[in-house]
Amino acid sequence: MNQEQIYNELEFKAVRSSGAGGQHVNKVATKVELSFSIPNSLGLSDTEKERLLKNLANRLSKEHILTLTSQESRSQHRNKELVTKRFFELLKKALIKPKPRRTTKPTKASVKRRIEAKKQQSEKKENRKKFRF
Repeated sequence: MNQEQIYNELEFKAVRSSGAGGQHVNKVATKVELSFSIPNSLGLSDTEKERLLKNLANRLSKEHILTLTSQESRSQHRNKELVTKRFFELLKKALIKPKPRRTTKPTKASVKRRIEAKKQQSEKKENRKKFRF
């Protein structure tokens, strides 16, 4: 993952924030929308792209574009920093390769305990039945 290349591929768009804030909200475009096209990225390898498409599938549009927004601050520059930081954290988290699972067998002792418990349960239920001659 080439962070500098990816940063150059990011598209930022400033729009008006929603919510309370009086006249300031109505006049200034402080909310920042970040969009990033995963398939068109030159900063990612093919395997990284596949992993991102799989792990971020629920956050992508039909065109495989990841969109993040930030309107926490009253400053457009601060929101841009926040959304960029969140974007790279999300990328790093999604690119982590999962540890392969090794199949294991139950131990002999645990199998023995399970069988003994089943026998005890069976005996308990058998003793509840009425005795017949």
